[in-house]
Amino acid sequence: MARQLEEQIVGRFPVGRRLRVLDVGMGRGAQALRLARAGHQVTGVEQDPALIAAAREELAGEPEGIRERMRIVQGDGRDTGVHFLPGSFDVVLCHGVLMRVEEPDALLAGLARMLAPGGMLSLLVRNGDAAAMRPGLAGDWAGTLAGFGAASYGLKWLTATLAGIGAPLHTWYGVRVFTDTVPDDACLPDDLETLLAVEDRAARTDPYRGVAALLHLCGVRG
Repeated sequence: MARQLEEQIVGRFPVGRRLRVLDVGMGRGAQALRLARAGHQVTGVEQDPALIAAAREELAGEPEGIRERMRIVQGDGRDTGVHFLPGSFDVVLCHGVLMRVEEPDALLAGLARMLAPGGMLSLLVRNGDAAAMRPGLAGDWAGTLAGFGAASYGLKWLTATLAGIGAPLHTWYGVRVFTDTVPDDACLPDDLETLLAVEDRAARTDPYRGVAALLHLCGVRG
């Protein structure tokens, strides 16, 4: 997914431009730090004190120039209007957060307000259209039946929502098409580069991307 995000940033903004990036629900800060290393000014928002501590510890080991480009704010992603002015960011990331909030429409509308004209909103969400795939492949038949009715975060809903908040869908990818059932602690395969190439190809290709575990969507504010 990092490759896809970089691809969209490079394709959308002039080369060498230092972007103002907001990462809502940054977790341990891996993506935020990656963007700071690339030269962008990054603000990470996170609610969990343990994750903030881990992010600060990782940041402390970076050179001074990178440390100066990254700011960490403890707070709720739904309160961006409290911390920042509208139109303050060129890129807003919200990865793995949407599924955990009770009012996703309000969260998304708040994030869209943070975008400057032409700014990009990057979302990573669990694919509701394929919620039955993972339990089905694992032989969990009860979970599979339950998954058939869990399409609340499907592509159609997300596309309509992005249009409604003024950041229409620009492009989308599938994430973890073939690898979602692989255990998190599994050893890396010898042919890792081939595996990554397969996932990258599937991420862009119908019908495979439509049954991915996650959807990566990029909306652009007009």
